[in-house]
Amino acid sequence: MECEFPTINANNEAIKSILSEVKTIAVLGLSPNVSKDSYRVAQYLQASGYKIIPVYPKEDFILGEKVYRSLEEIPFSVDMVDIFRKPDALDAIVDVCITRGDVKVFWSQIGIVNNKAAQKAENAGMKVVQSHCSMVEHRRIYG
Repeated sequence: MECEFPTINANNEAIKSILSEVKTIAVLGLSPNVSKDSYRVAQYLQASGYKIIPVYPKEDFILGEKVYRSLEEIPFSVDMVDIFRKPDALDAIVDVCITRGDVKVFWSQIGIVNNKAAQKAENAGMKVVQSHCSMVEHRRIYG
């Protein structure tokens, strides 16, 4: 997939609203490697009071939380997915979010854009943030 410019994206007020409303965040691609961005972002969000749900193909626990192999396996409600995966993976992820019916926010990290998946998420009633770091946005808004 070529690099895309996000044509669907939340504005600053929507991002502030998202970060004040969500409680549980499934972090897709959360690495156990402390030097990886996904780990540092999830650690920051967890320290900021969010319930972090690691989704990763290996490990049993990351950041003290039970690891799920897929979004489908999580047996409780998820407010937001925070995605650290390649853009072409977002097509399948949005389908799972729609099937679950509980995901309110579809968030992809810096450099991750898939406008087709974003449009599908928006059409299903989710708020969409593309190519933004949740940690950077939280720090910008809340200091």
